[in-house]
Amino acid sequence: MTVLVTGVAGFIGFHIAEKLLKDGFNVVGIDNINDYYDVNLKYARLNELGIERFGAEIFNKPVSSNKYEHLKFIRLNLEDRENLPEIFKEHNFEIVCNLAAQAGVRYSIENPEAYIDSNVVGYLNLLECCRHHKVKHLIYASSSSVYGLNTKVPFSTEDNVDHPISLYAATKKSNELMAHTYSHLYGFKTTGLRFFTVYGPWGRPDMAMFLFTDAIIKGNPIKVFNQGDLERDFTYIDDIIDGVVKVINKENEGEKYSLYNIGNSKPVKLLDFIVEIEKKLGIEAKKEMLPMQAGDVNRTWADVDSLKKDFDYNPKTNVSEGVGKFIDWYKQYYI
Repeated sequence: MTVLVTGVAGFIGFHIAEKLLKDGFNVVGIDNINDYYDVNLKYARLNELGIERFGAEIFNKPVSSNKYEHLKFIRLNLEDRENLPEIFKEHNFEIVCNLAAQAGVRYSIENPEAYIDSNVVGYLNLLECCRHHKVKHLIYASSSSVYGLNTKVPFSTEDNVDHPISLYAATKKSNELMAHTYSHLYGFKTTGLRFFTVYGPWGRPDMAMFLFTDAIIKGNPIKVFNQGDLERDFTYIDDIIDGVVKVINKENEGEKYSLYNIGNSKPVKLLDFIVEIEKKLGIEAKKEMLPMQAGDVNRTWADVDSLKKDFDYNPKTNVSEGVGKFIDWYKQYYI
């Protein structure tokens, strides 16, 4: 079986592709390698998959892995209406795992056009390719950000999510609505996964885990928003990958349109999270206490009962263990 993984040079996409390859799948990975954050980290992830940077820098050219014989990489924008359909035509994907998106809540306030181009226009192009090339199952990344101003916890997929407070969240909500429409009209299965604060090795430099570790090691102050009065359902990457791969592996049965939370379901106070980083580094953080940022929320907490019931999802990694693994990777990669 051949799976298309979009956003394969990204944090979650890289880990998904690696796991699928080790499990014996054929994988075609695409990514536009934009400069939202350091492209060297993206190329380093691809290098871990055996994709050499020189070839990966060229748009629309397939590059074979020198590590995994069942992997090909193509640098491509999702909104490319000429070349994306050609990739679908050539490979006959049964499953598409869409992890490509313009990420980041705060950046969506500064550069809204990038979110519409990638997360709406590009996503529509992907749906059209799935429709015309008879894809059986589209699994796509949504986000806990869709819950916006909701105060009832834990967050449930049964909750109303009509009040997003960032354009990023609005585009993710639109992805869910568009998936529902395409499943209804054209009959292929779509499964949306609302990710909750994913962290771990090879993580994004704009996320709290990375920002805090980097600043503390360098002796710089860390920015602690809302005076530290925040809680997050921090979810370790291995638990995320386990859940996503279980969704990919399950037979194409049941409802055509499904939506799940995927998180640890054990929210952690931000200040306690910082304490774990301090303990693992043996360094006390210099804290710059700041007010709430625009587009941010006080607390996230995933109700994952339906994912446990339908896919035997079972997150196992506590924050202390996960923080330690991230810091081990950070030191190996950067120091």
